[in-house]
Amino acid sequence: MTGKRGRPRNVESQKSILSASYELLLENGFQAVTVDKIADRAQVSKATIYKWWPNKAAVVMDGFLYAATTRLPVPDTGSTLQDIQIHATNLTRFLTSREGIIITELLGEGQFDSGLAEAYRARFFRPRRLEARGILEKGVQRGELKKNLDIGICIDLIYGPIFYRLLVTGEALDEPYVQQLVSNAFEGIRSI
Repeated sequence: MTGKRGRPRNVESQKSILSASYELLLENGFQAVTVDKIADRAQVSKATIYKWWPNKAAVVMDGFLYAATTRLPVPDTGSTLQDIQIHATNLTRFLTSREGIIITELLGEGQFDSGLAEAYRARFFRPRRLEARGILEKGVQRGELKKNLDIGICIDLIYGPIFYRLLVTGEALDEPYVQQLVSNAFEGIRSI
């Protein structure tokens, strides 16, 4: 027999736990969140939390993703350039908000917790990358971009500088920067 053992999650308890972990994360930052505080706010036992999540990082990550992914819709204006500009701008706004700053905290924590690192890669970053891939593939289908385009490299070219500024230089990440970045990247992409 395969699959998880035990009773399935109570949906209301799960939502309460995820909401509580997310609220505490926004209020206090990752380091200050504890399973005790999550349990208290969600009005559940610590055992309930540990039954469904292996540690604080896992429940906090799930709470963050539960709340955050709805804030990043995928545009479809009919123009690849516009769609990527909107997508990159929305991502940048999110990454520079209080919620987005949590990603940098989770990235730091992921240096010591390989499970957490894989979770945020798989559940936050890969979906964003797949969204960008979908936008660029539509551009190829519409004839806006060349058929032999290496889409993975294009994504790195467009989004890499955003994360470089966010994580390395700390330079401003604002809408004019993102618009110029995407425009410049597209000039290069179209000439390939």
